[in-house]
Amino acid sequence: MSAPISRNSPSPGSPSEEVTQFDGAEALLRAWGRGLTPDPWLTVSEWSDIHRWLSSRASAEPGRYRTERTPYMRAIMDALSPGDPTQRIVFMKAAQVGATEAGNNWIGFVIHHAPGPMLAVQPTVELAKRNSRQRIDPLIEESPALKERVRPARARDSGNTQLSKDFPGGVLVMTGANSAVGLRSMPARYVFLDEVDAYPASADEEGDPVGLAEARSLTFAHRRKVFLVSTPTIRGVSRIEREYEASDQRRFFVPCPHCGAMQWLRFERLRWEKGKPETAAYHCDACDERIEEHHKPAMLAAGEWRATAEPRDARTVGFHLSALYSPPGWKSWADIARDKETAAGSDEAERVFRNTVLGETWIETGDAPGWQRIAERREDWPAGTVPAGGLFLTAGADVQKDRIEVDVWAWGRGLESWLVDHVVIEGGPARPDSWEALTDLLGRSWRHAGGAELGLARLAIDTGYETAAVYGWARSVGFVQVAPVKGLEGFNRVSPVSGPTFVDATAGGKRLRRGARLWTVATSTFKAETYRFLRLARPTSEELNEGAAFPPGTVHLPGWADTEWIRQLTAEQLVTVRNRRGFAKLEWQKLRERNEALDCRVYARAAAWIAGADRWPEATWADLEAQLGVPSGMDSPAGLIGRPDAGPQGKRRSDWLGRREGWF
Repeated sequence: MSAPISRNSPSPGSPSEEVTQFDGAEALLRAWGRGLTPDPWLTVSEWSDIHRWLSSRASAEPGRYRTERTPYMRAIMDALSPGDPTQRIVFMKAAQVGATEAGNNWIGFVIHHAPGPMLAVQPTVELAKRNSRQRIDPLIEESPALKERVRPARARDSGNTQLSKDFPGGVLVMTGANSAVGLRSMPARYVFLDEVDAYPASADEEGDPVGLAEARSLTFAHRRKVFLVSTPTIRGVSRIEREYEASDQRRFFVPCPHCGAMQWLRFERLRWEKGKPETAAYHCDACDERIEEHHKPAMLAAGEWRATAEPRDARTVGFHLSALYSPPGWKSWADIARDKETAAGSDEAERVFRNTVLGETWIETGDAPGWQRIAERREDWPAGTVPAGGLFLTAGADVQKDRIEVDVWAWGRGLESWLVDHVVIEGGPARPDSWEALTDLLGRSWRHAGGAELGLARLAIDTGYETAAVYGWARSVGFVQVAPVKGLEGFNRVSPVSGPTFVDATAGGKRLRRGARLWTVATSTFKAETYRFLRLARPTSEELNEGAAFPPGTVHLPGWADTEWIRQLTAEQLVTVRNRRGFAKLEWQKLRERNEALDCRVYARAAAWIAGADRWPEATWADLEAQLGVPSGMDSPAGLIGRPDAGPQGKRRSDWLGRREGWF
């Protein structure tokens, strides 16, 4: 039985039915026409102003993104647009200038308007995961244009994972510079390389991470875009500085509000009364008039980028920006002046200021301290004992053809250190009794000034000579107390020790796959640190009597350290060399043949890092001091060293502090 026809429904074949059918066809045609209409031709900055929303999870200024807040980012973002012929964009910058959000704008633009395969690289895989949670997920969730293109992570087969975001026409893959597999996982039209100066020298020993990542874009020829961003580090080894110097070296010129002269902002023109950073004002390069903080918005709005050099690579443009350009409400000129005054007198603080505030490289002198002056500073304490400030011990072992040299160092707050023992095991790695003597050293203890017995927290041993023998011995005694290390030339202040990686080893004549653990050490970092510590000024005897403390990092040497050992400690210097392409490079060169003392110091320092250096909280330092019965030094900067975990069953484990009543 057919359904009854409603009184209000048009009868079949009636004029009203024809009108309804016509309207439906017209709507279909309109929708079809909209589908054929190309998207508006937008630049990255224009897209950002229309579509980008900042999340309160990832931004101090949530809400709609406004390029006018950081007008200097407009040209950088627009160079990343498909309509710009530039293939490589280099941005050497200070912190707090808005670079991260600009890079995220580019990611959003690609997902919405120019889809294609995109690779985003952070210094490590762990940082890539964190960036995905804290930056990329809010980017997608808070911008409707992106949310509709990337499925929710909870959807089945959504293609939305922590390190991969599928979208129509492309995919965003995120990885770390320490993963060679991630860097060569796919071809990529777009490559975003963030904080390149924090990348390791080699990705899983397969080569430069920047080169590996850029190689993924070569098949896209002129359509590719590569964005390299970083705060610089050390002159001569900084990747971002090297790339910037090969570009047209653009600077952001702004007008003086008094005379109109265009100039780029230099720190030397920022002046204030000593001790009163709140009086800071910029002085015009042309008329020398005071420019106040409130002038900055108008100056930034009227600014423009100008090239200051001829590029070596016509495909590359480079931008440099310091925190002097930070918009109002971010980092003021008074803040910069305050940072500068706070950093005075400390090389490490000065380096941080130069890198993160000025966006410039730090010049590492690396001059070898005079061994005679160091010899004059030797102190007296009983041989083989640990002074009161030493809170734990590490050792560095250097394997030679006819001997194994070991130096034992005590470490205290602020990485203040004392040479406790120097051991030479004659015979070399070919003799079993040499390894037996080294094993005995692991179980030895040294008496602390407070009465406790201290064992070795870690011993780091070089694997550069007789590698198989070193692996075999380390495996036999266990990897909890022993760390085989491999020195790698180069600086890495973010993570001077990386690993462990598992390598093949030999035991009982059998080859064991992944049978040993190897740590890689950026030796340049620890050599430069050691020389910087050796050059520290010390308080006078009168100042010490009045309660003055040694500065953090002070190196104390005992009277029994002979001049030959001290000469070995200062046996190298850092020099600048240039390669065939004309790029500067820092390289450590020997001043004399023997340098075992310096090598052992570097390995012992690496052992302290592996044990947890620079990560311990104040409570742990106080705990060590309480166990040793020494006064608390909580007002001193902490070196932050951590305890080793429990050793595997059947392997030796040495207590840092000899078992003494009431310790456990």
